[in-house]
Amino acid sequence: MSRMNKINIDEKFALFSEHWRPKVIGELNGQEVKLVKVQGEFPWHHHETEDEMFLVWKGRFRVEFRDRIVDMGPGECVIVPHGVEHRTAADEEAEILIFEPAAVRNTGNVVDDTYTAPMGVKL
Repeated sequence: MSRMNKINIDEKFALFSEHWRPKVIGELNGQEVKLVKVQGEFPWHHHETEDEMFLVWKGRFRVEFRDRIVDMGPGECVIVPHGVEHRTAADEEAEILIFEPAAVRNTGNVVDDTYTAPMGVKL
């Protein structure tokens, strides 16, 4: 990862295949830009102090809240405020960019052997 160099997002997504394991591709102003492939349903969780932004790169993706569902396609995004319980889901594989403060655990207040990803994995 180097600053001031072009990042080819498709090439970065081609470097991994596992689901729900975010990879950091850039850092700015205390935030990380992460790529993640998703399929299925992620556990319900929230983040105490961090907001998250999910931007769909490829496929269909949804963020489910207790009272509604935000369904998105490529080029669409949603910002989840801190403290709001949510889960993410995709019926078929989707590729997502995540913008959030550095060192945010992907499962927020939940630790799960299947879904909690290692921190700080960089491409």
